[in-house]
Amino acid sequence: MPPEIASQNPYTLAMVAAAVLILFGFVLLLAKRYKRCPSNKILVIYGKTGEGRSAKTLHGGGAFVWPLIQDYDFLHLDPMQIGIPLKGALSAENIRVSVPSVFTVAIGTEPVPMQNAAIRLLGLQIPQIVKQTEDIIFGQLRQVIASMRIEDINRNRDQFLAAIQKSLEPELEKVGLVLINVNITDITDESGYIEAIGRKAASEAVQQATIDVAEQEKKGAIGVAAADRVKAIEVANARKLQEIGTSEAARDQTVKIAELTKEKTVGERTAAFEQEAQVKERERQMRIAVAEANAKAVAGENLAKGQIAAANAELRIKEASAFQSAETKHREAQAAVAEAGYIAEARAMQALAERIEQEKRGELEAVAKASKAKQIVDAEAHAEKLRIEAEGEAKGLYAKLEAQARGEYEILAKKGEGLKRIIEACGGAQPAFQMMMLEHVQALAATAATAISNIKFDKVVVWDSGKGTDGSGGAAGFLQSLARSIPPMMNLMQDVGGVKMPEFFGKVVGEASDRGDGSATTAAAAKPTTASP
Repeated sequence: MPPEIASQNPYTLAMVAAAVLILFGFVLLLAKRYKRCPSNKILVIYGKTGEGRSAKTLHGGGAFVWPLIQDYDFLHLDPMQIGIPLKGALSAENIRVSVPSVFTVAIGTEPVPMQNAAIRLLGLQIPQIVKQTEDIIFGQLRQVIASMRIEDINRNRDQFLAAIQKSLEPELEKVGLVLINVNITDITDESGYIEAIGRKAASEAVQQATIDVAEQEKKGAIGVAAADRVKAIEVANARKLQEIGTSEAARDQTVKIAELTKEKTVGERTAAFEQEAQVKERERQMRIAVAEANAKAVAGENLAKGQIAAANAELRIKEASAFQSAETKHREAQAAVAEAGYIAEARAMQALAERIEQEKRGELEAVAKASKAKQIVDAEAHAEKLRIEAEGEAKGLYAKLEAQARGEYEILAKKGEGLKRIIEACGGAQPAFQMMMLEHVQALAATAATAISNIKFDKVVVWDSGKGTDGSGGAAGFLQSLARSIPPMMNLMQDVGGVKMPEFFGKVVGEASDRGDGSATTAAAAKPTTASP
């Protein structure tokens, strides 16, 4: 071998080895710079992206990261639960409401949220992201509460949640987040307005129960009055009817309780079904977004491979100019990010100032309006309670008086029916009257005897001069007048009472002659005889 060729072989071998080493290093560099994106992360490529954007985002698949002119980082898609202990938010009536709640958010996988997240959240830790999100949620939640009445917030929870989502989702999208779930733990107010509404509802329920009890008592009183009117042989049937009425009232009450329980169960199951349906709908949307992102990732991967093949040919020519352009774009992107951050902070400070101004303005009116609303509700509940109690007492008194009147009417009706039968049995009103008078003669005599029974006579002294005012003797005249009064009394008994007294009671036959001592006697014997002088 010539010496010239032998001297050139070591250099040739060294150049070939260097070329092979450079090619192997280039291939190894290409393999290391190809980055794959997991399903729970977002790949952010920043630097010279060539798409007119400050960063390129990719969810699923992979992409080639050019050395020197590009770099990469990841954003996690793990859900973040944020507790919002909201207190003292002003409602539409300027009543301070406390609405503690829990919000679940995550970084969005749509193109716009991913791009915004790459600009706003790249490089931030989870606590920093939670703090920014918490401030956004506080502001939007206060705005939603200020636009709704407290009764709508308390009763229509679906409308309240829809309003929160409508107001919060656009604001979260600006920083690259999406709202997954909202859980309202409780709703209270400082003035006791919600509690007053509950007391009003409870008072109405109690008053309605009082009315039902009064109605049942009225039915029971009517049943008792009806039972008193029937004869003794129908008492058992009346009690049976009353027991049937009581069992029917208990059955109606049981049916009402069962219906209320059924409505409550149906409402709870419906709410649970709607909540589960919303969760499933969110999961379906997320799965669709993941599938679409994977499809775009595969297409982007294929496009990147083609770009790699085309870029390898121009790499050595444009390397210097690309490095200069990449550095310029990188610094411009950093300046744009800093500028956006300053603008966001200025807007946040302005919103905070407006919120503080609104709260201070509402503090002067909230207490008075809340107190006024509470007094109005309490007064209305008290007035309604008094009205219903008065109505119940009036209905009960009316039922009682009506039952008494019907009982007296039945008594008088029975008496009239009995008198009618007595008149029919006696053959006329006059004989019936006479018979009833005879029934009361003994009672009248007993009453007269009782009237004078308590009068005690120690002795009776008669001072008689023997002459009366009409010429007859004093004591004798008294006996004679007593004897003369017997026939009129017997005539009265016969004319009025229809009873003819036996003749052995005696009758007056004449007057006795005066005695020589000036006294006169009139005798009434057990037999119809004349009085002896």
